[in-house]
Amino acid sequence: MNLELIVIGKTDSKEVETLVATYAKRINHYCRFAITTLPDIRNTKSLTAKQQRTAEGENILRQFSDGDYVVLLDERGDEYRSVDFAYWLQKRMASGIRRMVMIIGGPYGFSEEVYRRADAKISLSKMTFSHQIVRAIFAEQIYRAFTILNNEPYHHE
Repeated sequence: MNLELIVIGKTDSKEVETLVATYAKRINHYCRFAITTLPDIRNTKSLTAKQQRTAEGENILRQFSDGDYVVLLDERGDEYRSVDFAYWLQKRMASGIRRMVMIIGGPYGFSEEVYRRADAKISLSKMTFSHQIVRAIFAEQIYRAFTILNNEPYHHE
């Protein structure tokens, strides 16, 4: 299975960028993993939150192919313990999905069109995190899931 993480906008933190790159490299030992950074929407000061979600949504929807399994990181999504997320991921890999696309949206969430296209929604926590730091947290959780599935000594429970 190919796994792709789509994010909106570049990070302005070298530390976050380095951490995400570290986990991306580790994840590639288990599956083909890529991160796609979509450009920030320009002139957002003149746009409402809904207009910004719609513009970002159009960019996001262009990234999908037929048959992609689309997962949104969303505050209203299902929450998992790390072990449960690993088994959730394993179940999807075993189902024959060729490409799973996971998306960290912009500051106002996703457009209705993106929600309709989604196959699943996952929440990392009930807490709110910056879109910058979520990249590192989620990349680490994907890596952790693969180490759990491979019985490697990274996760302690």
